[in-house]
Amino acid sequence: MSPETKSGIGKRRSAAKEDSSPAYQRRRREIAEAAVRVFDRLGLQGASISAVAAELGIDRASVYYYISSKEELFDEVLRAVAERNSTMAREIAASPLPPPEKLRTLIVAIMESYGEHYPLLFIYIRENLSRVPDRRTKWSSDMRQINRVIETAFIDIIEAGYADGSLRNVGPAKVVAYGMLGVVGWTHRWFRPDTSPHSAREIGETYAEMMVAGMRT
Repeated sequence: MSPETKSGIGKRRSAAKEDSSPAYQRRRREIAEAAVRVFDRLGLQGASISAVAAELGIDRASVYYYISSKEELFDEVLRAVAERNSTMAREIAASPLPPPEKLRTLIVAIMESYGEHYPLLFIYIRENLSRVPDRRTKWSSDMRQINRVIETAFIDIIEAGYADGSLRNVGPAKVVAYGMLGVVGWTHRWFRPDTSPHSAREIGETYAEMMVAGMRT
């Protein structure tokens, strides 16, 4: 029997979701922040509700009152951040800036988001979206669609730069776009906001200069 079956906590949680009080929302944010720290240390597969409870110094039943599973918590928090990034990417791609400036702006913005939401997006990079339990299949599919919005923004900007001559055609736009995303994403192997001598913005600006300057005509 699950903890929820034993205590009827599932019903209590359903009732709690109707609670929009600052205290309830504040506690849920605390649990989300603790979960992200646990995910960073143990990975999504190695993490558990018990580990999240231990991180906060509370009992497991108290966490179950606010969330039903580690996956629900991870998926909910990550989706919100990823959707904001996809909206940002669309807006930059649709802006009146010339393609090289759009590309620079987008690279910096993505890197800044990695820093602002550290380590959530880096944990996500390490996850394999093609291998998730059936109950998370829809979430995985939705996240891939969100990713494609960001990828498409890069590709569209590069192709626009090729078309108007502001960017040198160095190869297929998709390959170039994936390379740029790979460079930014690789920072998950070494970047830590609390110890890095350089901010996420500084790193993003360096990457943008390195990648875009070589493509300018």
